[in-house]
Amino acid sequence: MLNDLILIGKIKEGDIKAYEGLFRLYYEPLCRYAVTYVNRMEIAEEIVQDLFYIFWKERSKLPVFQSVKAYLYGAVRNRSLQHIEHLLVQDKYREERLNDDTDNDFQTPLESLEYKELQERVEKTIQNFPERRQRIFRMHRFEGKKYTEISAELALSVKTIEAEMTKALQTLRKEIDLYIHTR
Repeated sequence: MLNDLILIGKIKEGDIKAYEGLFRLYYEPLCRYAVTYVNRMEIAEEIVQDLFYIFWKERSKLPVFQSVKAYLYGAVRNRSLQHIEHLLVQDKYREERLNDDTDNDFQTPLESLEYKELQERVEKTIQNFPERRQRIFRMHRFEGKKYTEISAELALSVKTIEAEMTKALQTLRKEIDLYIHTR
C-alpha cells in the first residue's frame, strides 16, 4: 500500500520511469484479463492501451487509492463491459435499421413524407449546433466512436465529450417533441 502511494506520487509528478515500470508490470496481465471479457486479444490490447494512455494523460488528477492493481483491474473490467455494451447497442441499432428498411414497404406516402420531414429537421438541428458539439455528435453517432476515442482525437476530456453529447441530445429531444406536437 505504501509502495502504491509512492508510485502514484511519482507518476503524478510526471516520473515517466515510474509510469513505464507500472506499464511493464501490468500490461500483459491486464490484456489477459480483458480478453476474458471481450474474447479478442486485439480489442483487449486496445482497451488496456487506452486505459494507460488516459492514466498518463490525467495523471495529475489521479485519486489516491489503496491499491494500484485493484484500480487497474477494475478499470479494465469497466472498460471491457462498456465495450460489450457498445457492441450490443450497435447490433440493436443495425437490427432496428434492417427492420425499418423492411417496414418501409408498408408505409403510406404520408408516413414517408413525415419521416423525411423529421429527418430533415434533425439534420438542420445538428447543423445548427456549435462546431465542436456537431463534430462530437457526428463522431459518436455516425462514426460509432467511443467517448474516449473522441477525447483522444480532439484533445478534450471525456467529461467535456459527455457534456456536449448531453446538450446535443437535449436539443434534439426538444426539437423532436416540438415537431410531434405541431403535427
